[in-house]
Amino acid sequence: MPTKTLRKMEPVPLKQIRIRGGFWGSRLTINREVTLPIEYEQCRKTGRIDAWRLAWKPGDPNEPHHFWDSDLAKWIEAAAYSLVGHPDPGLEKKLDSVIDLMARAQREDGYLNVHYTVVEPEQRWKNLRDAHELYSAGHLMEAAVAYAEARGKTKLLDVICRNADYIAAVFGPRKGQKRGYPGHQEIELALVKLYRATGNTRYLNLAKFFVDERGRRPHYFHLEARARGEDPGTYRRGSSYDYNQAHLPVRQQETAEGHSVRACYLYAGMADVAAETGDRELLKACRAIWNNITKRRMYIHGGVGSSRFGERFTFDYDLPNEEAYAETCAAIALVFFAHRMLQISPDRRYADVMERALYNGVVSGVSLDGKRFFYDNYLASQPGAHRFRNQKSPQRQEWFGCACCPPNIARLLASLGLYFLSANRSAVYVHLYGDLRAELTTKGGATVLDMKSNYPWSEEVNITVRPERPATFTIALRIPGWCRKPGLTVNGKRIPIGRSLSKGYVKIRRRWRNGDRIAIHLPMPPERVEAHPSVRHDCGRIALQRGPVVYCLEEADNGKNLNDIVLPHGAALTVKKDRALFGGIPVITARARRRSMKGWKDELYRTERSTSVPCHLKAIPYFMWANRTNGEMLVWIREG
Repeated sequence: MPTKTLRKMEPVPLKQIRIRGGFWGSRLTINREVTLPIEYEQCRKTGRIDAWRLAWKPGDPNEPHHFWDSDLAKWIEAAAYSLVGHPDPGLEKKLDSVIDLMARAQREDGYLNVHYTVVEPEQRWKNLRDAHELYSAGHLMEAAVAYAEARGKTKLLDVICRNADYIAAVFGPRKGQKRGYPGHQEIELALVKLYRATGNTRYLNLAKFFVDERGRRPHYFHLEARARGEDPGTYRRGSSYDYNQAHLPVRQQETAEGHSVRACYLYAGMADVAAETGDRELLKACRAIWNNITKRRMYIHGGVGSSRFGERFTFDYDLPNEEAYAETCAAIALVFFAHRMLQISPDRRYADVMERALYNGVVSGVSLDGKRFFYDNYLASQPGAHRFRNQKSPQRQEWFGCACCPPNIARLLASLGLYFLSANRSAVYVHLYGDLRAELTTKGGATVLDMKSNYPWSEEVNITVRPERPATFTIALRIPGWCRKPGLTVNGKRIPIGRSLSKGYVKIRRRWRNGDRIAIHLPMPPERVEAHPSVRHDCGRIALQRGPVVYCLEEADNGKNLNDIVLPHGAALTVKKDRALFGGIPVITARARRRSMKGWKDELYRTERSTSVPCHLKAIPYFMWANRTNGEMLVWIREG
């Protein structure tokens, strides 16, 4: 196996990043102080913790589900990351207690899964297509690595390495091994994390096997179905296995297909395997799929997966709004994919999508108070419609029977510092902006980057560079694709951006001294965004965006019948802080028009034409919708 990595840089470790305040500081505080305790309590109340006692018997209520392990694993990972910057003895005690249960539940051979230990032990590894054994194992691996890195405790890591060694003995190309792979991907990227944490190449080899074997003939999912006595042709009405991205070997795949969460976890794993093994053919497939997602199949808020029937990608430009799916987990998985591609190629097209998803389709998944969650992230909502469309409620929920999204967003927020900066021997890359302190090792020895900004509400970012001693190295700053006229100074001297811009990053190479100051100006005028003409759902409509933040209309500000509002072509867009709204966030206002209700009584249709009347349009950041009263919501506004 090739050993030369394709990664050009590495994320700056979480221990070296401190997000202090600003937009993300407040979200991380709520995540730590409110969301994590709530999710622990939900795991306790629903039986997800006690299930590890292995006390369930046939006939008992609350049967452990086959993906429960993954929910608790994501909570462990979130809690572990939270402890990095905020030690909490009470939280750590809870973690250790749960890990003790897991250690005692592990089988002699290393197997670890509650459902297939106490509910269906005879079905172990017999239905990889539909069960979540490998998926849950992957989340446990990520949790173990996170806790070992956060607190230096390796009990769970030791348990998980035994489990991974067992899985590596069961699956593989050798005689007597199963040539299977997961129906729900995730273990691929988790095994690469485990490899990086331990240095054990067995885990990288297994990740590569799962990636390489997928979609090969004879088809493993056919073989295991026949072994269970089932007709493979009945699977999802004769699906070609595009639902779980097993319709073709991965290197032949060029479009994003099937279940969007499974897909993006797979693509993130493919990028990891390509990077670690030097596999350029696999990287080529990743790039083709990336282009298909971001240029044909991604919502403006960074959501993916347009159909709730299969929670899946469909076809190019098929992006319905009121029927959108755009699962929170899918946006999170897209962030994972983007971040991994960014380490291979420092290109803002990856960072731009990562930022778009984070500020819109990801953070929308949890309420501002941290207590309620979205599973789906619609781009238009009509109260009551969900009951007739197999949709989740447009009101945020305390928990879900399938509870993958709440702990997933908690672990992403807790680990958010990983996504801001990357570095190699000669350069530091700044991908995201905010209020933070980063401790780095550069050619000048220990170097601190002190970043202050109220981004994305503010257009200004200020970075103070504090090397231990003067040294020459590069600081590369992303100039977001949405920014038309950026400005940049170092110690008050203007830096021409065009000359030093490379794939969206302006590279400043100089001899840095303690106290050098970088000032970045990123103008954020409100803009109208138009969708490609082939996106039939958005024809004749525009969306409003300011900087990386997508805006929407809510009934609370604009009344009912939001689809009846028309924003004139020439209407000026004004940004102002509404101090009565969410602590004073910037809203976008404009003069618009809507039909008069005058004369409409009980008739459903009439030939007499309505008159239009002026109105004031107010748009709020999309991620803040459904934090007040239940009502209509709309992202794409009629224009005329």
